[in-house]
This record gives sequence, C-alpha cells and structure tokens, in this order.
Amino acid sequence: MSRIREIVRKEFLQTLREPRMRVVLILPPLIQTVIFGFAVNLDVENARIAWMDVDRSPQTRELRAAFDGSRYFNVVAEPSAEGEVQALLDRGAVMAVVRTMPGFGANVLAGRPASVQVLVDGTNSNTASLVSSYASRIVARYSQSLLDDQKNRQLLARGALQPVSLDLPSVTAQTRVWFNPELRSRNYYVPGVLVNIIMIVTVMLTALAIVREKEIGTMEQLMVTPLRPWELILGKTLPFGIVGLFDLALVTSAALIVFRVPLQGSVLLLTLCGVLFLLTTLGFGLFISTVSHTQQQAMMATFFFTMPVFMLSGFAFPIANMPVFIQWLTYLNPLRYFMEIVRGIFLKGTGPDVLWPQMLALAVYGVAILGLSAWRFQKRLE
Repeated sequence: MSRIREIVRKEFLQTLREPRMRVVLILPPLIQTVIFGFAVNLDVENARIAWMDVDRSPQTRELRAAFDGSRYFNVVAEPSAEGEVQALLDRGAVMAVVRTMPGFGANVLAGRPASVQVLVDGTNSNTASLVSSYASRIVARYSQSLLDDQKNRQLLARGALQPVSLDLPSVTAQTRVWFNPELRSRNYYVPGVLVNIIMIVTVMLTALAIVREKEIGTMEQLMVTPLRPWELILGKTLPFGIVGLFDLALVTSAALIVFRVPLQGSVLLLTLCGVLFLLTTLGFGLFISTVSHTQQQAMMATFFFTMPVFMLSGFAFPIANMPVFIQWLTYLNPLRYFMEIVRGIFLKGTGPDVLWPQMLALAVYGVAILGLSAWRFQKRLE
C-alpha cells in the first residue's frame, strides 16, 4: 500500500508542479462548460422575420399585432416586392417571411378561407421547424379568435342576451410539461456537456501521462523498481480518477450557478455513477497508452476515439432517430449510459431504482475495459 501511495504522490507532484498544468486542470473545463452552455442552445426567441402585407386591411394589421406581441418573433423588415423577399432570405437577414395574400381582409369578413404564406429559411432544419411551428400556432390562434367572434355574432343575431356560446360543445387540450416546464434546451444540453468534458479530460490525461514516461525514458526506471505491475497501473490511473471527480464537482457547480440548471436528484448518486464512468474512461486512456509510442500519437488516438463515442452518445442527436443498426451499436458506448444517468438525475431526480440498468452496464463495461487495458499494459511491461 505504501508503494501505491508513493507512486500516486509522485504523479500528483509531477502533474501539479507546473503552474500551467494546474491552470489546465481547472480553467479548460470551466471555459468549455461556459462556452458550450451558451453556444449549444436550440431555443428560438426573438427570431428575425419580415412582414409583407399585400392586402393592407384592418384584419392583416390584427394578425401583425399578434406576431409583434409574441416573444418568439421580431419583425425587422417590411418588404414590398418579391425581389426584396428573396434578398432578405439569401443574405440570412431574416429567418422567415410572413406574407398575407390579396383579399385576406375581404375573405375574413365574408367567412371564407383566407391564406397566409410563411416562407422559412430551411438551412437549419431544427430552427426552421421551430419557426414554422411558432408561426402556425399564432395564425391558428388568430383563426380561432375569428371563429369565436363569428359564433358570438350568430348567437346575438338569434336573440341571445349573452355573446357566449354555452350550447356549443368544445374540446380544449391543456398541456403540462414535466421535468423541464420552461422547455429550456440548455437544461438538456448542459448536463451532456458535463459528461463529454469528464470523458475528454480523463482519457487524455491518462494516455498522455503514461506515454510521457515512455518518451522521456523513465518507464524503464519504474520497471526495475520493486513495484508490481498492478501497483504501477493503479498508481498511474488513480490520480486522474481523482482529477476526474474534481472536474465533475467543478463543472456541476458551474452548471448550477452559471446556467441555473436544476439538480433534482442525489449528488451522492451522481458521484457514485461518476466513479463507475471513470472506470471506462481510465481504461480507455490506459488502452491508448499501450498502442501509442509518442504523445502526438496518443493525442490523435484520443481524438479518433472521442468523436465516434460523442456522436453515438445521444448528446446532440436522438438515438431513436438513428438507423436500427446504429441504435444497436450505441449499446456498446459507455457514454450513452452515463448521459442518460446524468440527465435523469439533473432533470427528473431519478433514483437507483430506475437507473440501475445503466449503472450495471457502466460497471460491467468499466471492469471489462479497465481489466483488459491493464492486462495489455502489464504484458507490455513484461
């Protein structure tokens, strides 16, 4: 035990003796959390749109007021010709153009169908679908208000004293959103950023630290010491596991303080699951160190490892939307399970009674990956 303690102490001294390394362990995770937290935001508010009023009637002005009163849109241009509309969309000056068709007001007064055209810039499909949905919702609300007014006028014409259609049945849907009532995409993505940062930091530090020993020639010196192979492996990986837990606490604090992401679940459960996840990342870092001879090779191997794992984790792209073969492939990705765990703990307050399958998968993968990498590393030492 004393030998492991000394190798751990040596790793901490070697890692923290340089001021630049101390800064690297703290600032990059915080900077990445802040940058990604503000950048990865799919909410659409104050979307720039143009309003083209061809009819110029009181009814079109009422519809324009509905768009002006919405927090989702900001009318920044009023084109009067087709060329101006195309120029606004081509330059990206607006996300959409709402155009009322000729005869809109007359059709509304006569009770006939009236048309509103919404031209949306589809370059970003997600933003385009949201803008189109919000615009359709405002038009539908305006249409419903017209229908209600028409019903009230009919009741008044029949001699009713109150302009309220009590005899007309209606069905209304009341939507209640659980876990993220404000539908803030940041609450969903920031916990995912936390997972990715922990993975990158621990995999890269573990791989580079061991490869650095090979490069400077001190690995041979460690091999002739009384250290057993498993003691050397544990002493080399344990410090970076501690660094990973420190970064987990650091990034979680940033998510709570800076972005106000709710943490509904247990901090202790989050820490325990973080330990299970660190088994896999430390194992991957150890494996990369066995196939790399230089720090440049380790950096490239880390990059080629993290990109596919990130893409198949469900962070940015829903796994349910992927092809069936790729969906089955994601079950081999430990990042997928920790992503589900972190989001469940943060947003839903989920406990181990629900998360135990993901925790079991992390434990199995962690023991298997770390054990295989340690065996391969031990064979290299021999």
